[in-house]
Amino acid sequence: MTATVNQILATGSLLLVAAVVVVAAARPDWARLRRIPLSFGMAALATAGSLYYSEVAGFVPCPLCWWQRIFMYPLVIVVGAAWVFRLRVRPIVLIQASLGLAVSVYHYLLQHFPSWSGEACSLEAPCSAAWVWEYGFVSIPFMAGVSFLVLIVLNSLKEPTT
Repeated sequence: MTATVNQILATGSLLLVAAVVVVAAARPDWARLRRIPLSFGMAALATAGSLYYSEVAGFVPCPLCWWQRIFMYPLVIVVGAAWVFRLRVRPIVLIQASLGLAVSVYHYLLQHFPSWSGEACSLEAPCSAAWVWEYGFVSIPFMAGVSFLVLIVLNSLKEPTT
């Protein structure tokens, strides 16, 4: 079952980033008007995926996974509140997503260059371990990075004019 979920999430992350970039380029007005619901969906999906991996699949999160979670999980609440109460949260989302993307990129590089890890990782859950490795390059930090990138793209779009 975990292998199927891995393939679904890996394929979904690749399709999602392609779709958001294409829609943002081809139909910026459509993407701007739906920025908050799409951002909420992305943050919720990323959170659900990470919870699946740790709570259902039994993957022990490494320290860098925890940092990515620290940057992603609050975005579900922040963007959800923005959607319900019509709040402006673009700077918060951009800062958190940018920091999360930086951690994801570093984590992804550690999977390719394990000698970089040093003391940043635990023995129980090394940061260089790739629990998921689909298509020869899609790992959990890659999927997290895609999620952060989608949030950055969506929230970089100009506000819709009314």
